[in-house]
Amino acid sequence: MSKKQIRLNAFNMNCVGHINHGLWTHPRDRSTDYTSIEYWTEQARLLERGKFDGLFLADIVGVYDVYQDSADLTAREAIQLPVNDPLLLVSAMAAVTRHLGFGVTVNLTYEAPYLFARRMSTLDHLTRGRIGWNIVTGYLDSAARAMGLSEQPEHDARYERAEEFMQVLYKLWEGSWEDGALLRDRQRRIFADPAKVHRIKHRGEHYEVDGYHLSEPSPQRTPVLYQAGASDRGQQFAAAHAECVFISSQKPEAARKLVHDLRDQAQLAGRQRNDLKIFMGVSVIVAPTAAEAREKYVEYCRYANPEAGLAHFAAGTGFDFSRYGIDEAIRPAASNAIQSSAKAVSAADAGWTVRKLLDQLALGGRYVTIVGSPQQVADQLEAWVRDTDIDGFNLTRTVAPESFEDFVNLVIPELQARGSYKLDYEDGTLREKLFEARQPLLPARHPAARYRRG
Repeated sequence: MSKKQIRLNAFNMNCVGHINHGLWTHPRDRSTDYTSIEYWTEQARLLERGKFDGLFLADIVGVYDVYQDSADLTAREAIQLPVNDPLLLVSAMAAVTRHLGFGVTVNLTYEAPYLFARRMSTLDHLTRGRIGWNIVTGYLDSAARAMGLSEQPEHDARYERAEEFMQVLYKLWEGSWEDGALLRDRQRRIFADPAKVHRIKHRGEHYEVDGYHLSEPSPQRTPVLYQAGASDRGQQFAAAHAECVFISSQKPEAARKLVHDLRDQAQLAGRQRNDLKIFMGVSVIVAPTAAEAREKYVEYCRYANPEAGLAHFAAGTGFDFSRYGIDEAIRPAASNAIQSSAKAVSAADAGWTVRKLLDQLALGGRYVTIVGSPQQVADQLEAWVRDTDIDGFNLTRTVAPESFEDFVNLVIPELQARGSYKLDYEDGTLREKLFEARQPLLPARHPAARYRRG
């Protein structure tokens, strides 16, 4: 029986500090070069050499100002501030690669669906079908205030708005232009058959759209859909819409339950269990030997800043941890931020304290950290896939670009030798590469398909 092929995204952000905070101070780190186009094109070439499925680009609107009721630490440690637009990186990286996919995060709460649909179609054309969208609704009050609101909408209300946003997009991407609308007939002077180009009319609670999709059909029409909500409402949304789901878990048993629940819900929504590709966030520190890897981990920790990681986590939960004593139990409290994170850290039986959080944040971030030789890293990656039924990993950076280089040079060959990782890319769009059906469009059982004409 052949092994399950591990899927891999590199996880990054158009900023200095992403997940593992403080490492920008390491003498070999180059994350402060993020404003350089060469920083990104070189990274894209490296990831394609490692046969990565994609580069997933996170994004945030707003700043982390919950911890100490201030953005001071955020600014000092570059905790996702400053942060530039991720979409503008994609064309340059696509130009120097042929296969690498690109997942970009865009917060729909502050977007107009009509123009957003055109931007994504444009990128799908320019990448020849290698674009994906990570659907987020936001969780920062600082973002809401910056966009003219007093506070962000309530958690579940954000998802209700997202449902309608998706309806508008599906109408534009899937229904406005029929297959065969593009004739490009020079002799008859007909570029597009007007009988096959349709105005969409949407009148809902949150959006009113009356118009034609501005872009001709792109290779995938709807980009590959990513989502990371772990709350009950977030899981429901993912089960209905998402193709790739990102999770974060410290323990295999918790990850296994979450994966099982997600696949169950997808099935209840009329989809198939394997319609979801599930990726878990992970940090890897690898060296030729276990001893060298451990030395590298200790070295990295000298530059990391656990308090900066705590400030990041404070924004995610909505809890100002600076108000707690170092050994005071984190108390249950209401939050309008990331529900799964807030519940996990404040559950009455969880036993979390600031000290325990800081211990977990030794590398500046909360992802599972795997440290070891190539063989040891491969063992653990295979075990997570085997024991939890995830499909792969979002590999975050530590020291950039060193951590991605180490993984490509040391871990990828080990996984390939074991039959756990592809030897080369297959041709096709990102969706065709990720899913066994090898179709560029969403399958008929996906809710987007009901808006197709013909």
